[in-house]
Amino acid sequence: MRSRDGNHSFTQPISSIIFLLLFSSALFADEYIISYRYSVKNATLYNETLYVSKAMKKCKGKPYDSTLILDPKESENLKEILLSNQDEFIAFLYKIGLNIQHQEETYNGVNDSSTILTLPSKCFKVDFNDNSVKIAPLK
Repeated sequence: MRSRDGNHSFTQPISSIIFLLLFSSALFADEYIISYRYSVKNATLYNETLYVSKAMKKCKGKPYDSTLILDPKESENLKEILLSNQDEFIAFLYKIGLNIQHQEETYNGVNDSSTILTLPSKCFKVDFNDNSVKIAPLK
């Protein structure tokens, strides 16, 4: 649209900038490398390890369709947020692919079992909002 003096109006560029800022938060999300390991031996938790680090290089890939939205509980540390919402996070890991290794043997009537759940190092896009954290793994 032209104004009376013949110059173009700035309303369209401003509205497109506002649209990009509001609706494309995934483009500006931080990228984190997350890995997880959970070991159980004879029905007792043996070890649980969660590694979270900010990606040093840009991760390649597209975000999955399914995302996890968590309550940050007044924290900006991703590891603390994941540990405080551990049940939802582990259920989400099952959906995206968690490696399960189970071994069981019986010797002299004594059963010995071990189970290891592993999420290999994987890149996630993480978007921190005021009242939620949106986490999406990359394919």
